[in-house]
Amino acid sequence: MRFPRIVMFLAIPALLFGAPWWLLVYTTLSGPWFWLGTAVFLLAFAALPTGMLLGHGPRQSDTASKIGDTLLGVMWVVFTWSVIGAVVRAGLILGGVDDPARSRIVAIGVVVVAAALVAYAVYEARRLPRVRTVEVPIEGLGAGLDGVRLVVVTDTHFAALDRLRWSERVVAEVNAQRPDIACHAGDLADGSVAARSAQVDPLGKVEATLGRFYITGNHEYFGDAPGWIEHMAGLGWKPMRNEHQVLTRGGDSLIIAGIDDPTGRGLTGHGPDIEAALAGADPAIPVVLLAHQPVQVADAVKAGVALQISGHTHGGQIWPFHYLVRLEQPVVAGLSRHGERTQLYTSRGTGFWGPQLRLFAPSEITVLILRSA
Repeated sequence: MRFPRIVMFLAIPALLFGAPWWLLVYTTLSGPWFWLGTAVFLLAFAALPTGMLLGHGPRQSDTASKIGDTLLGVMWVVFTWSVIGAVVRAGLILGGVDDPARSRIVAIGVVVVAAALVAYAVYEARRLPRVRTVEVPIEGLGAGLDGVRLVVVTDTHFAALDRLRWSERVVAEVNAQRPDIACHAGDLADGSVAARSAQVDPLGKVEATLGRFYITGNHEYFGDAPGWIEHMAGLGWKPMRNEHQVLTRGGDSLIIAGIDDPTGRGLTGHGPDIEAALAGADPAIPVVLLAHQPVQVADAVKAGVALQISGHTHGGQIWPFHYLVRLEQPVVAGLSRHGERTQLYTSRGTGFWGPQLRLFAPSEITVLILRSA
């Protein structure tokens, strides 16, 4: 790990722990309680990067991953509300409220609010995702395909926490939506096929009359992308690797296409190629493109794609992280229009990455009902 990366790797935990330590310990506690509080913060500060490194690095320790991920999510919430608490504290100073009452009021408020939100966020992350239904008009879609139901799951991120039962419930809910087309838009799992396949295998029971399609996300390339591609094919899903397929119903046709995630460029033979994906496609037939990251819509616009389906953003996952996501991606969630004819649907994701928290960014199973424009 190069020196600048080491500095960044430690600077983020220092920021996450520094602001809460100042507000909850330095300004509030004294004597032995001050030193006890400081020791707890220092221990947690050391545990966070250690857990992330051992959990997501070469060792892939599930125990370390759980510790690091949990600390990351909890401290993001505590950090956010410590910053808000500091603003409230400044207001109390202007209002003439003196210490120790001022610091204690703010500290208690931050702890209570953060604890309540963490509990709520854990519940939101672990629950069965809500079904979100959106009608999407598609220019050039024939009457035979009007009303076709395209069900999307994405960003399931099966990882250290065993979510086999959750996976089975998601599959049951997907089938309850009577999909004509089922799609998984990437970030299937974190870890090897050997370690995570049991959680993924229920996806083999998804039923879709016109086909099941899968693309890689960036996280497949942090692990074993070729292994996951092969495994999903073995479950009956069609991996769409810079290719397309023509679907027909009622005498009318629709093209479903898929491209690799940009992270795949680091692996020989991988990486997005929309020209290859649409090579030989009839330009008169509307195209639905699976592309993991919303930022890939720029290429979709150039190619005249009717609808791109993406995930990746998680809707920010833990408020207010969506403001940072927006710096990298053109859309955080929902249906949007780009260029003259291209629409983009960005899912908040079906699972969660890392911290088992979702705060003001609910997970979803998406039903896109395609309509003749």
